[in-house]
Amino acid sequence: MFYLEYLSHASCNFQDCIFLHSLLLPAAVSGIIITPHIQSLVMVGISTYCLLEKTLPEALDRLSAITSLIEVVDEGPHFVHDASLFKSYSADFVLHAPYHGMNIASLFEPIREASVHVMTDCFSVAAEIGAGVVMHPGYYAWEQEREQADRQFKKSLQELCEAAGELSLTFWFENMGSMNFFNLRTPADLDLIEGCGFALDTGHANINHCLPGFLHAGFSHVHIHDNNGRSDSHSPVGDGDIDFAPVMAAVRRNHATSVIEVRSFDGVVKSIRNLDKL
Repeated sequence: MFYLEYLSHASCNFQDCIFLHSLLLPAAVSGIIITPHIQSLVMVGISTYCLLEKTLPEALDRLSAITSLIEVVDEGPHFVHDASLFKSYSADFVLHAPYHGMNIASLFEPIREASVHVMTDCFSVAAEIGAGVVMHPGYYAWEQEREQADRQFKKSLQELCEAAGELSLTFWFENMGSMNFFNLRTPADLDLIEGCGFALDTGHANINHCLPGFLHAGFSHVHIHDNNGRSDSHSPVGDGDIDFAPVMAAVRRNHATSVIEVRSFDGVVKSIRNLDKL
């Protein structure tokens, strides 16, 4: 669901604001203008990935002006140090757990334990702000170590499920791209997560040439971005070869939340334009 809240305060350039305003019908309620057509896209949100060059408060200010669902890349410049930052925003949030340096399937027990600890710290922040969490499912370094890594992953999965249960928190594992030895790259790998929540990444599925298969799997959250089937470019919708009509049909069918996860704010606007044409 896109909306433009108090247009005069929106942090977008003039042309972007004119486009976003053109999507809206004059049905103001308490200063908020809503478009029923955009609502039909099923709560499409935006990731702070498009504004990593900004501070987290700056990114939240800009995105909260045009969407009611924001996914925060919880690492690097947008690592969440203080959950109180979110109290001034009315949007719903999802946290993308830290992933650089993390491996919940590591054969080295201290690394696995530390990775789980980072995930559960993220869970605690997410629970405080009422957010779900997206996380990566880990990897193995050598094909010969896959079975042992699967056992390590299952150990981590049990610990994460226990922590999430204590916090009444929802989390999802994201399917990975074409990197060698990463878990959960194709629909055949879904058994690994044992019925836990699944977050579909459209771009990752496309470079593994298995997006149609994932669209028939159950999922609760979606990362929307495009590519040419060869590199994980996180391009705007329409710049690659993904057909997003069946993607959005599957989003509606699964009653899933979804966020645009592209590299620039201009890419977000382009994605909104193209999703609006579906």
